Amino acid sequence: MDFIFMLTRHDRTVEDCIELMDLIEPLKLRHIGFKDIGVDVDTLRQLNRRIKASGAASYMEVVSESSEACLRSARTAAEIGVDRLLGGTDAGPVLDVMAGSGTEYYPFPGLPTGHPTRLGGTPAVVAEHCRRFLAVGCRGVDLLAFRATEADPLDLIRAARAALGDAPLIVAGSVNSTARIREIAVAGADAFTIGTAVFDGSFSPRKGCIQSQLKDVLDACA
Repeated sequence: MDFIFMLTRHDRTVEDCIELMDLIEPLKLRHIGFKDIGVDVDTLRQLNRRIKASGAASYMEVVSESSEACLRSARTAAEIGVDRLLGGTDAGPVLDVMAGSGTEYYPFPGLPTGHPTRLGGTPAVVAEHCRRFLAVGCRGVDLLAFRATEADPLDLIRAARAALGDAPLIVAGSVNSTARIREIAVAGADAFTIGTAVFDGSFSPRKGCIQSQLKDVLDACA
């Protein structure tokens, strides 16, 4: 299962994201991402270049709620050359905006609201959305399973996995322990994101530096 390290805390890109790339580059992470808020577009452009130069795939996750803001973020993702755009729910217009850019799209199934985002919807709703997103041309989905308000998170992951077939399933939000990583792997996820749990030290509470937190996440994946 793939680990996507998000240079984010509390659903915002951290302001020292460029400096952090120097710190984490020796770990040779294969997947690194950021949110569409927290820093300006020029910083996101520079950060995306740094991520790709390190050999990692780049991810941008949309946390803006309005349709207009989501489309604006999709245009930014296409313009700066992000490999994979995560989040949002209005798949058709987002795909239209990014047409020809090479950026893959992974929207949110379910009913996301607020910031930090909470996820409404039953397993049946999540499964229906997954099928709909694949039908319009999305590569996979980004499921906020542990932000769920109406269902067991693992039931949502299992429902998404069944609906997606072989398409990629990313689990994002509140993944904060080795036990949780193992649970989502068994339920069928292909990848997961962690940001805040690394920066606040809660993934490995007895360790003090970001590198140690990241190494423990990588060990959990193995």
